[in-house]
Amino acid sequence: MSKAIITAAITGGIHTPTMSPHLPVTPKEIADEAVRACEAGAAVAHIHARDPETGIPSPSMDLYREAITDIKARCNIILCLTTGGGMGMTTEQRVAVVSTFQPELASLNFGSLNFALFPVVAKYKEWKFPWEAQYLSMTEDMIFPNTFKTLREFCGYFNENQTKPEIEIYDVGMINNLAFMIHEGHIKTPVYLQFVMGILGGIPATIDNLMFLYRSARDAIGDFQWSVCAAGRHQMRMCTMSLMMGGNARVGLEDSLYLEKGRPAKSNAEQVEKIVRIAGEVGVETASPDEARRILGLKGLDKVKY
Repeated sequence: MSKAIITAAITGGIHTPTMSPHLPVTPKEIADEAVRACEAGAAVAHIHARDPETGIPSPSMDLYREAITDIKARCNIILCLTTGGGMGMTTEQRVAVVSTFQPELASLNFGSLNFALFPVVAKYKEWKFPWEAQYLSMTEDMIFPNTFKTLREFCGYFNENQTKPEIEIYDVGMINNLAFMIHEGHIKTPVYLQFVMGILGGIPATIDNLMFLYRSARDAIGDFQWSVCAAGRHQMRMCTMSLMMGGNARVGLEDSLYLEKGRPAKSNAEQVEKIVRIAGEVGVETASPDEARRILGLKGLDKVKY
């Protein structure tokens, strides 16, 4: 079995500043968290940008550049830039990171879904910034759009810039989408899948569902590399199951703000340290950034544009 790749999803576009004082917002905070995650054992850092004043997810290439150049100067972690972006961003805003920075790896969401965050609004009486409640509430009546047309367009950008897609699978129908796009020649194999579980609107985070996703993908596309991330309280147990099944794992403050029940995570590195320890206890070695590059067949840090 290959060594397991640990990804740290540093800040994301889901949680808001009111939810945790430890959520990184500024480019410096995001870079610091990525470097600490690397030191803790992460081979990949998944990167979103946020407005440094308010914390709202941002499509600004300047903010991305500030964070990722800082990270690259300090460690050799693989950067997986998001093309999911934040709620309400256009297709052009979402894919700009690929054409601008030509990263080794970037996320590619493989189907449309109800990406619902609105239930959390009722848990808070006060918000640090006015945008937070509105941003979360609007997801009650919003679809996260990833049509076949936009998937084809995204794939063109990825191929042109030699960026490997980390294909985000939120439900089993997206595997069918992927099989079609492979057949049509838009996606090159071998592919790297991220099974995203526990989002309201996507597949629930259960062991049975993980096995179902894995078997469905095997039947549809054959061999592939894969990882698991899971929302909130499901994070560690689903990541542990992935490691035990021969997969990879993603942790980080994008997916969960807690280290364990009742104990908030103070950093991404804390979550990385925990999943690395769990991996060791079940006999799984974790990959360094350069080992992960070889496993995934990435083009190398010397070929990025940042």
